[in-house]
Amino acid sequence: MAVESTMLALGTSAPGFTLPEPLTGRLVSIDDFSQPALLVMFICNHCPYVQHVRSGLVQLRADYPEADLGMAAISPNDPTTHPGDAPERLAEEARTHGYRFPYLFDEAQETAKAYTAACTPDFFLFGPDRRLAYRGRLDGSRPGNGVRVTGEDLRRAIDAVLAGAPVPADQYPSMGCSIKWREGNAPAYA
Repeated sequence: MAVESTMLALGTSAPGFTLPEPLTGRLVSIDDFSQPALLVMFICNHCPYVQHVRSGLVQLRADYPEADLGMAAISPNDPTTHPGDAPERLAEEARTHGYRFPYLFDEAQETAKAYTAACTPDFFLFGPDRRLAYRGRLDGSRPGNGVRVTGEDLRRAIDAVLAGAPVPADQYPSMGCSIKWREGNAPAYA
Protein backbone atom coordinates (compact mmCIF):
# COMPACT_ATOMS: atom_id res chain seq x y z
CA MET A 1 0.00 0.00 0.00
CA ALA A 2 1.45 3.38 -1.02
CA VAL A 3 1.61 6.05 1.68
CA GLU A 4 3.24 9.46 2.05
CA SER A 5 5.93 10.43 4.53
CA THR A 6 4.91 12.16 7.77
CA MET A 7 7.05 15.27 7.19
CA LEU A 8 8.82 15.45 10.57
CA ALA A 9 9.16 19.05 11.79
CA LEU A 10 12.09 20.94 10.34
CA GLY A 11 14.70 21.79 12.97
CA THR A 12 14.18 18.48 14.81
CA SER A 13 17.42 17.06 16.21
CA ALA A 14 18.60 13.88 14.50
CA PRO A 15 17.52 10.88 16.55
CA GLY A 16 20.47 8.70 17.48
CA PHE A 17 20.90 5.13 16.31
CA THR A 18 23.31 2.24 16.55
CA LEU A 19 22.33 -0.51 14.15
CA PRO A 20 23.94 -3.55 12.55
CA GLU A 21 25.18 -3.44 8.98
CA PRO A 22 24.49 -6.96 7.65
CA LEU A 23 27.07 -6.65 4.84
CA THR A 24 30.01 -6.15 7.22
CA GLY A 25 28.64 -7.35 10.54
CA ARG A 26 29.68 -4.11 12.23
CA LEU A 27 27.54 -1.74 14.26
CA VAL A 28 27.08 1.72 12.75
CA SER A 29 26.13 4.70 14.89
CA ILE A 30 24.98 8.17 13.97
CA ASP A 31 28.10 9.32 15.82
CA ASP A 32 30.21 7.66 13.10
CA PHE A 33 29.21 10.47 10.72
CA SER A 34 31.09 13.77 11.04
CA GLN A 35 30.28 15.22 7.63
CA PRO A 36 28.53 18.63 7.42
CA ALA A 37 25.47 16.99 5.84
CA LEU A 38 23.94 13.67 6.87
CA LEU A 39 21.29 11.87 4.84
CA VAL A 40 19.32 9.14 6.59
CA MET A 41 17.22 7.08 4.17
CA PHE A 42 14.60 4.48 5.04
CA ILE A 43 14.55 1.94 2.23
CA CYS A 44 13.97 -1.78 1.73
CA ASN A 45 14.54 -4.42 -0.93
CA HIS A 46 11.05 -5.41 -2.03
CA CYS A 47 9.33 -2.04 -2.57
CA PRO A 48 8.87 -1.03 -6.23
CA TYR A 49 9.25 2.64 -5.25
CA VAL A 50 12.72 1.92 -3.82
CA GLN A 51 13.63 -0.30 -6.76
CA HIS A 52 12.65 2.59 -9.05
CA VAL A 53 15.11 5.02 -7.39
CA ARG A 54 17.86 2.54 -6.44
CA SER A 55 20.25 3.61 -9.20
CA GLY A 56 19.56 7.25 -8.31
CA LEU A 57 20.72 6.59 -4.75
CA VAL A 58 23.91 4.97 -6.01
CA GLN A 59 24.48 7.97 -8.31
CA LEU A 60 23.78 10.42 -5.47
CA ARG A 61 26.55 8.82 -3.41
CA ALA A 62 28.91 8.98 -6.40
CA ASP A 63 28.18 12.66 -7.05
CA TYR A 64 29.00 13.98 -3.57
CA PRO A 65 32.36 13.56 -1.84
CA GLU A 66 32.08 11.31 1.19
CA ALA A 67 33.80 14.04 3.23
CA ASP A 68 30.84 16.35 2.56
CA LEU A 69 27.84 14.02 2.73
CA GLY A 70 27.32 11.18 5.15
CA MET A 71 24.73 8.65 4.00
CA ALA A 72 23.05 5.80 5.82
CA ALA A 73 20.21 3.60 4.60
CA ILE A 74 18.01 1.80 7.11
CA SER A 75 15.57 -1.04 6.47
CA PRO A 76 12.87 -1.13 9.16
CA ASN A 77 10.64 -3.84 7.68
CA ASP A 78 9.61 -6.99 9.52
CA PRO A 79 11.42 -9.87 7.79
CA THR A 80 8.92 -12.34 9.23
CA THR A 81 6.25 -11.06 6.87
CA HIS A 82 8.69 -9.80 4.21
CA PRO A 83 11.62 -12.25 4.02
CA GLY A 84 13.11 -10.30 1.12
CA ASP A 85 14.01 -7.65 3.70
CA ALA A 86 15.85 -10.05 6.04
CA PRO A 87 19.39 -9.03 7.04
CA GLU A 88 21.14 -11.49 4.72
CA ARG A 89 19.08 -10.14 1.81
CA LEU A 90 20.06 -6.55 2.77
CA ALA A 91 23.71 -7.58 2.52
CA GLU A 92 23.05 -9.17 -0.87
CA GLU A 93 21.26 -6.01 -2.09
CA ALA A 94 24.11 -3.74 -0.97
CA ARG A 95 26.69 -5.97 -2.67
CA THR A 96 24.71 -6.46 -5.90
CA HIS A 97 23.95 -2.77 -6.42
CA GLY A 98 27.23 -1.36 -5.16
CA TYR A 99 25.90 0.67 -2.25
CA ARG A 100 28.73 2.87 -1.00
CA PHE A 101 26.82 3.73 2.14
CA PRO A 102 25.93 1.49 5.07
CA TYR A 103 22.63 -0.38 4.68
CA LEU A 104 21.46 -1.02 8.23
CA PHE A 105 18.79 -3.22 9.78
CA ASP A 106 16.35 -1.72 12.32
CA GLU A 107 15.10 -4.97 13.83
CA ALA A 108 13.34 -3.32 16.79
CA GLN A 109 11.87 -0.65 14.46
CA GLU A 110 12.65 1.97 17.12
CA THR A 111 14.82 4.05 14.79
CA ALA A 112 12.04 4.24 12.21
CA LYS A 113 9.65 5.36 14.95
CA ALA A 114 12.10 7.99 16.21
CA TYR A 115 12.28 9.47 12.70
CA THR A 116 8.51 9.04 12.16
CA ALA A 117 9.37 7.13 8.99
CA ALA A 118 6.20 5.95 7.29
CA CYS A 119 7.25 4.65 3.89
CA THR A 120 10.11 3.40 1.80
CA PRO A 121 11.79 5.41 0.51
CA ASP A 122 11.72 8.19 3.11
CA PHE A 123 14.54 10.78 3.26
CA PHE A 124 15.83 12.93 6.15
CA LEU A 125 18.67 15.43 5.61
CA PHE A 126 20.46 17.03 8.56
CA GLY A 127 22.91 19.92 8.57
CA PRO A 128 26.16 20.30 10.53
CA ASP A 129 24.19 21.04 13.71
CA ARG A 130 22.33 17.73 13.13
CA ARG A 131 19.01 19.55 12.86
CA LEU A 132 16.53 18.49 10.18
CA ALA A 133 16.90 20.68 7.11
CA TYR A 134 14.94 18.61 4.59
CA ARG A 135 12.51 15.71 4.62
CA GLY A 136 10.44 14.22 1.89
CA ARG A 137 10.95 12.98 -1.63
CA LEU A 138 14.00 12.36 -3.78
CA ASP A 139 12.25 13.94 -6.77
CA GLY A 140 8.96 13.78 -8.66
CA SER A 141 9.63 10.41 -10.26
CA ARG A 142 7.42 7.43 -9.38
CA PRO A 143 7.12 3.99 -10.93
CA GLY A 144 5.19 4.34 -14.17
CA ASN A 145 4.83 8.15 -14.25
CA GLY A 146 7.45 8.66 -16.97
CA VAL A 147 9.45 11.21 -14.95
CA ARG A 148 13.20 10.51 -14.97
CA VAL A 149 14.93 9.89 -11.61
CA THR A 150 17.22 12.88 -11.02
CA GLY A 151 17.11 13.40 -7.25
CA GLU A 152 16.57 17.11 -7.93
CA ASP A 153 14.58 17.91 -4.77
CA LEU A 154 17.03 16.21 -2.44
CA ARG A 155 20.08 17.45 -4.36
CA ARG A 156 18.85 21.05 -4.10
CA ALA A 157 18.60 20.60 -0.32
CA ILE A 158 22.03 18.95 -0.04
CA ASP A 159 23.62 21.74 -2.08
CA ALA A 160 22.03 24.38 0.17
CA VAL A 161 23.20 22.65 3.37
CA LEU A 162 26.74 22.32 2.02
CA ALA A 163 26.75 25.99 0.96
CA GLY A 164 25.45 27.11 4.37
CA ALA A 165 22.39 28.54 2.61
CA PRO A 166 18.71 28.17 3.48
CA VAL A 167 17.12 24.99 2.22
CA PRO A 168 14.18 25.63 -0.12
CA ALA A 169 10.90 25.73 1.83
CA ASP A 170 8.90 23.88 -0.81
CA GLN A 171 9.35 20.31 0.38
CA TYR A 172 7.05 17.51 -0.73
CA PRO A 173 6.34 14.20 0.99
CA SER A 174 7.95 11.06 -0.26
CA MET A 175 5.63 8.33 -1.45
CA GLY A 176 6.27 4.63 -1.25
CA CYS A 177 5.36 1.34 0.32
CA SER A 178 4.20 1.52 3.91
CA ILE A 179 6.68 0.29 6.48
CA LYS A 180 5.93 -3.31 7.37
CA TRP A 181 5.56 -3.09 11.15
CA ARG A 182 5.76 -6.16 13.34
CA GLU A 183 2.37 -7.17 14.65
CA GLY A 184 1.38 -4.83 17.48
CA ASN A 185 4.39 -2.53 16.86
CA ALA A 186 2.91 0.06 14.48
CA PRO A 187 3.13 3.62 15.81
CA ALA A 188 0.05 5.82 16.08
CA TYR A 189 1.01 7.80 12.95
CA ALA A 190 1.09 4.65 10.76
